[in-house]
Amino acid sequence: MIGIVIPAHNEERLISECLTSILESARHPDIKDQVVKIVVVLDACSDDTRAQVSMHDVSQLSVSFKNVGKARAVGSECLLAYGALWLAFTDADTVVPADWLARQIAFKADVVCGTVEVDKWSEYSDLARAKYLELYQFTENYRHVHGANLGMSAHAYERAGGFKHLSAHEDVRMVADLENAGARIVWTASNPVITSARKDFKCQGGFGEYLAGLERSACESVDELKFQQGAFS
Repeated sequence: MIGIVIPAHNEERLISECLTSILESARHPDIKDQVVKIVVVLDACSDDTRAQVSMHDVSQLSVSFKNVGKARAVGSECLLAYGALWLAFTDADTVVPADWLARQIAFKADVVCGTVEVDKWSEYSDLARAKYLELYQFTENYRHVHGANLGMSAHAYERAGGFKHLSAHEDVRMVADLENAGARIVWTASNPVITSARKDFKCQGGFGEYLAGLERSACESVDELKFQQGAFS
């Protein structure tokens, strides 16, 4: 059995597209003989996320943590109780490819850490986009860690002690704990997911805030250049 955990906090706008892609991935012919159970952890949702989730053939848990690490942990424990042997993780603002699960399993590793691609840059400047592409390495074995593209065996998860209840960087801590526990980890850019570059990100300290930081840095660089040009004109 394969389990998929998706934490969600007020994601009514994007979660339906996410779940549609997850369900397609679960129907891939290479995993047709395995049961796939999907759990959305509704964390303190006050919008119509629940209604959107209810339109799909997935399970849901309602919690009030406002803590992504704890949400991932609770979803994982639920799936482990059902007998999941592999746990996959993504985010509610992310779309996965049709062979996402199949490719994770095919690596035959304890852990698979994948990359992310940004859906569109319409809310950001060209300078911010250029800086992101300069810094982000779309190469094999480069150690990117994203909760939006992560998979691991149940054995490795339990041996590492599961997700810590962190409000940010819970994925980085999880992978560090997996390394310390001796897990065999694959770092791949060959199985990317597409994630949102929206500015109304939900997790402080997460990917959205990283992009916002790049935008601020780009704007400051432009302002500094203008100042210098004015000073010496």
